[in-house]
This record gives sequence, C-alpha cells and structure tokens, in this order.
Amino acid sequence: MPDFSVLIVEDQVRFREAFQLALASVPDIKLLGIAPDLPQGRKLFDQTQPDVLLVDLDLPGGSGIELIRHAAQTRPSCDVMVISVFGDEQHVLSSIEAGATGYLLKDSLALDLAGQLRTLRSGGSPISPVIARRLLLRLAPAISGQTQPAPLEDESAVALSEQESRVLHLAAKGFTFDEIAQFMQVSPHTVMTYVKRTYRKLQVRSKVEAIYEARRLGWLRD
Repeated sequence: MPDFSVLIVEDQVRFREAFQLALASVPDIKLLGIAPDLPQGRKLFDQTQPDVLLVDLDLPGGSGIELIRHAAQTRPSCDVMVISVFGDEQHVLSSIEAGATGYLLKDSLALDLAGQLRTLRSGGSPISPVIARRLLLRLAPAISGQTQPAPLEDESAVALSEQESRVLHLAAKGFTFDEIAQFMQVSPHTVMTYVKRTYRKLQVRSKVEAIYEARRLGWLRD
C-alpha cells in the first residue's frame, strides 16, 4: 500500500512524461493524476486531495503560486514541491510565502525525484543547491546585523560578448543549443564554446543558473 499520494501539475509534455516515468515503479508513492494547466490542476487537487502537490509555476491559465496558496488554505497537510525553470528570488520567495515547502529547478531532474518527495513528506525541505545558497546569503545580513544585503556575487563580472549574450537570450526563450546554432548559422560546437565562456564568466554550471545570474546582473530581461 502506498505511503503517500502525489498530484502533478505541469504544462510541458516532456516533463510530465519524465515525472510519470520516475514514479511509475515506485511502490510507496501513488500518482493520483497529472494536470496540464491551472484550472485542471485546481479541479484535480480538490477531487483527489493529494498528500503532495508537485507543481510548476508558469502554467496556462495562471500562476502555480495560486494553486500553492489554494492548497495551503484548503489542505494544510499537503506538502508542496515546486519544480520550475525560475530560480530568481521573487519566484522562490513568493512560492515559499504561498506555502511551498520544497523548490527544485528543472535542471535537477537527474536527481532521484521519488527520494526528494519522500524527504519532503518526512518533514524535510528539498531545495536546489543554487537556490539554497541564495536564500542563505539573503539571510546573512539579518543574522549579522547588517542593514544592506550582502552582495551575492562579484557585481563587476566581465560582461558577455554579443554572441554570448545572443545565445543566452535565445536559451532563455526555450530554444535548444542545436536550434540556436541554426538560427545563428554557426556550428553546434561554436555555440557550446559561447556557452562554456558564459558559464565561466558567470561562475555557474548550468543553463538555468546562467539565466538566473544574467537576469540578476541586469544583462538579461524578461
């Protein structure tokens, strides 16, 4: 018999399939359903009353934060795990304030999803390392008595080149690196060279982190 149940609300097919596959053969977790948008997610949530809600933030029909807030108000015992491409401070803090108890970036899919959900259900708060670091650094000034937030990184980082910036802008819009190579009429190897330079300049290791850092530094706008 399953130890707890899960409802997934995610609009992108490939992630829905990945989540479903990750939980398909897990005996202690029961997948109650998968919704592709906010209205259906809310309807399924009320119908199934899950123990855990796994929810994206950018959904057709509204923000996942609305569903998080609804879950907190109508079923306080439900644990909420956000899984999103957004790792910026505003999305993270808004989710936590609404009632989320876990927050993973979508580039963390190599991690054991079932294990993360078990940790969440047992009272833990799984959070992607890059987000945990941001939150800790944000709390540091309050703990030390500083009046101004401590800088998260060196704000004088070397700016991106025109090509590096273009690659990052296209990546932020959801294009793959192969598609970007076609748009820019260069080889995939050249695009990856720009990507590696960008990662090095921003001191990150993934596309999601690079987009987050570029936005924080004002190099990338929504």
